[in-house]
Amino acid sequence: MSVITRDEAQLRAQFLDVHRYTVELDLTTGDETFDSRTVIRFTARTAGDTFVELKPAELRSVTLDGQPLDPESLHEERLPLRGLTAGEHELRIDTAMPYSHTGEGMHRFTDPTDGETYVYTQMFLDDVQRVFPAFDQPDLKAVFELTVTAPEGWTVLANGITEHLGEGRWRAAPTPPISTYLVAVAAGPWHSVRTEHRGLPFGLHCRRSLAAHLDADTDELFEVTRACFDRYHEKFEEPYPFDSYDQAFVPEFNAGAMENPGLVTFRDEFVFRSAVTDTERQTRAMVIAHEMAHMWFGDLVTLRWWDDIWLNESFAEYMGYQTTAEATRFTDTWIDFGVARKSWGYDADQRPSTHPVAPDQVDDSASALLNFDGISYAKGASALRQLVAWLGEKDFLAGINIHFKRHRFANATLADFIDSLAAATERDVHAWAEAWLRTTGVDTLTPVIEAADGTCALTVDRVGSRPHRVTAGLYDRDLTDEGGLILRERIGLDVPQTAPQPIGKRPALLVLNDGDLTYAKIRFDAESFETLRTSLSGLPDPLTRAVVWNALRDAVRDGELAPTAYLETARAHLPLETDLALVQGVLAFASAHVADRYLKAGDRPAALATLGSLCRDLLRRTEDGDNPGLRLLAVRHFIDVSAHPDTIAAWLADGTVPGGPELDPELRWRVLGRLAVLGAVDEAAIAAELDRDPSAAGQEGAATCRAALPDPEAKRAAWEAMFATDGLSNYLFTATARGFWQPEQADLVREYIPRYYEDAVAVAARRGPAIAAAAGRWAFPHHAVDAENLALGEACLREADPNVALRRKLVDELDDLSRALRVRGE
Repeated sequence: MSVITRDEAQLRAQFLDVHRYTVELDLTTGDETFDSRTVIRFTARTAGDTFVELKPAELRSVTLDGQPLDPESLHEERLPLRGLTAGEHELRIDTAMPYSHTGEGMHRFTDPTDGETYVYTQMFLDDVQRVFPAFDQPDLKAVFELTVTAPEGWTVLANGITEHLGEGRWRAAPTPPISTYLVAVAAGPWHSVRTEHRGLPFGLHCRRSLAAHLDADTDELFEVTRACFDRYHEKFEEPYPFDSYDQAFVPEFNAGAMENPGLVTFRDEFVFRSAVTDTERQTRAMVIAHEMAHMWFGDLVTLRWWDDIWLNESFAEYMGYQTTAEATRFTDTWIDFGVARKSWGYDADQRPSTHPVAPDQVDDSASALLNFDGISYAKGASALRQLVAWLGEKDFLAGINIHFKRHRFANATLADFIDSLAAATERDVHAWAEAWLRTTGVDTLTPVIEAADGTCALTVDRVGSRPHRVTAGLYDRDLTDEGGLILRERIGLDVPQTAPQPIGKRPALLVLNDGDLTYAKIRFDAESFETLRTSLSGLPDPLTRAVVWNALRDAVRDGELAPTAYLETARAHLPLETDLALVQGVLAFASAHVADRYLKAGDRPAALATLGSLCRDLLRRTEDGDNPGLRLLAVRHFIDVSAHPDTIAAWLADGTVPGGPELDPELRWRVLGRLAVLGAVDEAAIAAELDRDPSAAGQEGAATCRAALPDPEAKRAAWEAMFATDGLSNYLFTATARGFWQPEQADLVREYIPRYYEDAVAVAARRGPAIAAAAGRWAFPHHAVDAENLALGEACLREADPNVALRRKLVDELDDLSRALRVRGE
């Protein structure tokens, strides 16, 4: 597989000016390939050589300025263009391109519910080459004109408004200048709902089999879309820069969503076919806001090279959460960010694979793909939230608008952005950027409270190098409410301090970073920690509780708090929690990390029993039906931690949980999956459930259940499906992997652990980055927290030469494994 290096991209950008792509796609040529005919018009600034990238099934013909080129000259996805003269050129290429089943390039999916077929593009980061030839780098923007021939009855969507020309032919309006990775097409018999807002056409699109579920949420989806659209026009002086706004929910999508101008693609799990919590609806709203922010951050103004990916993702992440909180009914998005998203950044930043938010240099496109991680998203958004706290929102937005004006429909770097901010403020944003964006790691802030003459002073001990503007929350006990706490005051601090901060009498609890405006691990003084053990649920603000739960999580991971102490705290305080994001985040960490990895195998049954008891408390608390979201969370987690099949098997047989909810498809597959792990169902039961729910989600549920059966033949079949053949799509591969390894089945799957490293390397090399990432993340033997697994993984990294996508996943997983061993004291 060929990748383009940063140096090559810089040389080509100096050599070429690309004007226009005219692309004709024919989607009627069969199930395996589609035809792609492309004309590229460009200027060479001087005489010389260059190349164009493509990954065809068949390269039929190439002409440059009317003269044929040899198709055999294509090598490792590069077609050389030699002997160019200075001036205008026209390149014509006729190819057959392969459909993808891994979510890369032109993905093709046939819905098992009704047999309808859909295709859509995912061009990011360098996959445009799988659809049409291109000078594939972000700073060679051009105008794109697309024509698509599709089967009768299909609708074709693209970056611009599409027009049906008859006989299956569709033409999209030419785009403004955009980068190659942002071109998009989605075609199929879509169910579409359309409206207008501010004179622009808005559309929602999904598979026909999901039509009823999309229709049920249409009002909410359009309401969120309109509210965010209007809020961005209040923030940004530059108006929305494209001619329409379509949102397509597409099958088997690898990411959460993709910011294609005018045609945002989302994974279609966001079309909810089963009951969800309000936090999940909030997440969907945030993703809508995130992708819409990209219309300005990334699409209008685009990074020059992938070392500045944070200019896309960190800004969209920050704006997504902030705008959702400001413009929609979901006003508490920062709680979910704090407890669920921010930990992604903290974890990534403490691994060997960490990198600055804005790396000095990303050498090539393959390396760039690895940086779409918790640092570029969660840490970068946290850094921007801290920047706003330090700079002030007025100056921050002024700098953004200067940036848009200077670089509209062009490309920009970190230096360009900092210069734009500097033009709007007298603060030294260059120094801030150096400290926050060019460094790695997580600072740790610890309060030191010293008393003298009946009053106290606060000093913040910092391990790290970044400046922080933080708030310290001082809490006293509520004498009228046993276990309650009252906020006395919040004090603003700049760390490092110039002098201790007077705080009056000693508080019962002092919380650093109250409000969660900076990115740092926090610790507690001894008296505050004792207060938390008894009164955490008495904190009045859920965002403060999120900060505390994150701090406890960090302390467990750092070996400073026993995993059992975390479970005891959860058992004591989570039954009283009201915020759904907090309940979900704490239960997820307690089960997937504490019970499954940080406790020794012999202690796991007691941990599962504790979590099961906690969930029963939540079920009792929600019997009156006042909080269906909390009850749904309790039901889900009770299923996941059940050590005995009787209760959940009865739920499945009855089709309902006593007192509700009824078991919808998601819950039925969840119960069946847990029963499979426990050996309480067989293949016949799985097949019967698949007959009941033959949908794509049902196919995935069945794959997980079959792989989870405690049967040697089932394990062999699942392993061969993942690693011996290439028939599984990206989603079915992941579904199978998620079922395979189970802590309850450690002896049964022990022989597969050494095989994993050999077979994962092979499948990653054979099937490419998307499957490599899935193999590294979902197929990794997480349950095997032992020195032997660690040694096998380290030997694989040294000796087996895994491709870069798998290597990165293995480095991260092995570091997490090492951490788990340290927490266990092994």
